[in-house]
Amino acid sequence: MDLSQLEVFLAVAKEGRFSRAAEKLYRTQSAVSQTIRKLEDELGEPLFDRSSRDGRLTDSGRTLQSYAERMLNLRSDAREALLELKEVKKGKLAIAANEFTALYLLPVLAEFRRLHPMIRITVNRSLGSQMPDEVMRHNSELGILTYDPAESQLCSIVVYRDELIFVVPANHPLAGSTQVSIRQLGTESFVAHNVASPYREKVIEAFRMHKTQLHMDMELPTLEAIKRFVAMGNGVALLPYLSVDREVANGDLVRIPVRELRLHRELRIIYRRSATLSHAAGAFLKVVEKMARQQRGSYRFQRER
Repeated sequence: MDLSQLEVFLAVAKEGRFSRAAEKLYRTQSAVSQTIRKLEDELGEPLFDRSSRDGRLTDSGRTLQSYAERMLNLRSDAREALLELKEVKKGKLAIAANEFTALYLLPVLAEFRRLHPMIRITVNRSLGSQMPDEVMRHNSELGILTYDPAESQLCSIVVYRDELIFVVPANHPLAGSTQVSIRQLGTESFVAHNVASPYREKVIEAFRMHKTQLHMDMELPTLEAIKRFVAMGNGVALLPYLSVDREVANGDLVRIPVRELRLHRELRIIYRRSATLSHAAGAFLKVVEKMARQQRGSYRFQRER
């Protein structure tokens, strides 16, 4: 028993005559009769009362009619659901990010939601060091990283270029400076992030090279806590520009270039090389590429591998 047989069966049940069903289906009456006879043979039950001129269903026919309608409706629902996925009207997307890379996502997600409001999006918090594994284990379809992962099974697209900047509160003595040197920062109290990163090590090494003491007297767990604490007048910090652009723009924090410190990093979107991306993920990458064309500046869309 297949769905094409059920379509013929329902057509006969609806039209009441084999001849009218054949016209509706653009088939010969003999072909329709043969299909019904084969279906009855497979089921071992007569489906139509042959003594009736109006194609009346038997008890078995009425029972099958209910199931046949449900099966064909289910096929129609499946086709519609697949079409909605293809047209990005339905579906879900899981993205792995950490506290910093999630900030890049915000404007991208806003645009994606505007274009595809029916897609359910989950941003899973993950440590940068664990993100490649999260993607390869299918826990997230996409990941946002600040380094080029070593795993050859992953594709990588550079999407943003950020830099580490030195910030002070608005009332700090250095706030009016156009530039400072590392040696001038030897007496400052730095508020640091308590999560180890390659950039923290680069900062420590830069101070060591210039024989300057780096005082990290306070460590906090989030970038949000660090910038708010510094804005309150408690020390200074080195933070990703992406995380403090609003505070710098409104004057809560002041950015001061450090002559010997130029640290940039690139954000990447990663996904499994062997994967067929979902329609939602494909649409998301199109939004990322569109923003790179429109925004330019720090935004980009460069496939690495």
